[in-house]
Amino acid sequence: MTRKLALLGSTLCLALSAGSASADDLPVRKAGLWEMKLVTSGSPVPEMTMQHCTDETVDKEMSNNVSPMAKQICAKQEIRKTATGYVSDSECSVAGVSTTSHAEITGDFNSAYTVKTTSHAQGGVAGAAGRDNTTTLQAKWLGACKPEQKPGDIVMPGGFKMNVRDMDKLKALLPK
Repeated sequence: MTRKLALLGSTLCLALSAGSASADDLPVRKAGLWEMKLVTSGSPVPEMTMQHCTDETVDKEMSNNVSPMAKQICAKQEIRKTATGYVSDSECSVAGVSTTSHAEITGDFNSAYTVKTTSHAQGGVAGAAGRDNTTTLQAKWLGACKPEQKPGDIVMPGGFKMNVRDMDKLKALLPK
C-alpha cells in the first residue's frame, strides 16, 4: 500500500510539475481544460487519465508550491532547454524509495505536450531490488474549463476532484 501511495504521489508530482512552470524553466500552459494521460510500465497503476482546469496564475502558483516540496525530497532537480524541448534530471527520495529520473519534454504548451520519463527506484518497505519504470504523460488542451470548474481543479479517475491550491491535500498523498 505504501508503495502504491508513493507511486501515486510521485506520479501526481510529475504530472503537476510538468504542467507547472517557472519563468526560467518550462513555459506556462495555455489557460483552459487539459487532459493528462499517464501511461506507466512496470507499475501497479499502468494508466491514469485526469483533467486539469488551469490558468497562468495557477501554473505559476503550482511551480512556487511544488518547488519547495521538490527541494525537500530531491537532492538533484535540473531542467534545461534543448533544441527539441526540455530535459529534466532528478534524484528524489520519498518514503524510503530513492528514485533517479530522466525526462524529455516536447510540445508547445498551447495545444499539446508530452513528457517521457525513465526512472529507476530502489528501497522501500519491502527493500525490493531496483525497479525501472517508463512513464509517458500526454497532455492535450481540450478548450475552456467546464462551467462548474475553477482554475486549479483536477478531476482524477473515479471522479475524485481536488484543487491544486489545496497543496496540503497533495502533500498528504506522499508517505512520510
